[in-house]
Formats: sequence, structure tokens, C-alpha cells
Amino acid sequence: MKVAAIQMVSGVARDANLARARGLLEQAAQQGAELAVLPEYFCLLGRQDGDKLDIRERPGSGPIQDFLADAARALGLWIVGGTLPLDGGASPQATPLAYNSTLVYAPQGECVARYDKIHLFRYDNGHERYDEARTLRPGTQPAHFELPSRDGHRWRLGLSVCYDLRFPELYRGYARAGVELLLVPSAFTHTTGQAHWELLLRARAIENLAFVAAAAQGGVHENGRRTWGHSMLVDPWGQVLGVLPEHEGVVLAEFDAAQLQRCRQQLPALEHRVL
Repeated sequence: MKVAAIQMVSGVARDANLARARGLLEQAAQQGAELAVLPEYFCLLGRQDGDKLDIRERPGSGPIQDFLADAARALGLWIVGGTLPLDGGASPQATPLAYNSTLVYAPQGECVARYDKIHLFRYDNGHERYDEARTLRPGTQPAHFELPSRDGHRWRLGLSVCYDLRFPELYRGYARAGVELLLVPSAFTHTTGQAHWELLLRARAIENLAFVAAAAQGGVHENGRRTWGHSMLVDPWGQVLGVLPEHEGVVLAEFDAAQLQRCRQQLPALEHRVL
């Protein structure tokens, strides 16, 4: 199965971001991709953290969800919609909140899976400060789905987002459920990405003997934030099959189910798990 990780440098205008995403999805489809993964916050990286609340949607309706459904249908693609803000009610202090949600669309335009980011990023090194809990409500449940590919294999895919990458127990749970491909749409900061991004992605692939597709934000954004990029496709042996360091674009690779089975048979580490 040919998989595309789409890298963006999303700005502060939703509709402009959707237009750029559509062009990149078209590139992926033209190059033979069957599955395309958009990055976290593909639809908006606002001037302020709370700007995402202004475009939050109710599940099942809204311009971002319509965009994803229409693109999947028109292009005949499986699309993993990076993340978008879905209504999360309000905090005890009556502050609006959103879920940072990944939605998966089949080529018929049907939404077949939803994952709400479980682990909310917080970081403060004295110069950069982030605290997603100020605007987001954490999800509570992992989510995986099946994708019947054109070659006849029925892939099992597990969903995660960005900061989740630092919590290996989520991915181990997916491995126990038979997941073969781990998806990680992200917007890693330049600081943390430079230090840990590739290391974490390859570790998750190796320890779970699974393919990994990580679509990232990559560059300097209108709001001044700099993201690490390096959208990456990794095989179950930890080999990087494709990477795009910076700027928007598409990186593709063939994921071979037979290779995955060989890796798991030759090194049956998942069967040797004790704890």
C-alpha cells in the first residue's frame, strides 16, 4: 500500500489552509497514494492559542468535516484528517473547550473513525510556553480501524497525535490489538522535534514491529511559531523510508504487509512480552 504523509505550514486563515491541503492531497492521489495523512492542526495555526475555538465544529457537520469528506470522495483516497477542533463543551469555569480530534474518511466520503488526543502538551523552557489544557479537553479512548487495501490485505491502523508519541503504553495497546500501522499527525515544536522526533518515531516502530506514518507541520508559521517538520515514514525494523525536512510537500513510501509479517515472525518480540 502506498502511503503519503503530507507536510504543511498552516497559517491563520482556515479556508486558505483547506485550499493548500486540497492541493497536496491531489498530489498524493496523482502519485498513487491509497492513504494520505494530514498533519495536526492542518486547518489552522492561529495567532493565539484560543483561535481554534472560533472554528470548532460539532461532530458530523461543519466546513472542515465537509472538506475532508468531499476530498476523500473526489480523489478516491483514505484520508486521515490530521486534527481539527471538535466541540468539547465548557470547563467548570464556563470556558469553551475543544477536543483535538483526528477523523478518518473512507474513499466513499464516510467518516469511519475518530480519535481525540489523549495527552495534552505542556512545555516551558523559559522562552517557549505551551499549555494545551487551557483550550482543549483530553480524550479518553484509543481508537483503531481497518483499511482494506487494493492488494487484498486488510490493514489495522492505530490513531495517535503528536505528544502521544511520548507515551509508549498507548502504542503497546495498539500492538496487542493487532495494529500494523501507527499514525502520528503532529505539530512538534522545532525545539522538541530536533531533540526527539525521529528517535521517538523509530522507537515506536521498532518496539511494536509496526509501520509508522507521521505527517507534520514544518516551517515558520504566520503566528511566529516554528515547527520541526520532518514528516516521516518508518518500517517495522526502524528504517526511515521517506522524510521531508521542511516546508510543505508530500512524502510517499510503499508499506508491504509481507515485510511486516516477516519481521514479526523472525523476531517475535510481541509474543515474548511478559509485563
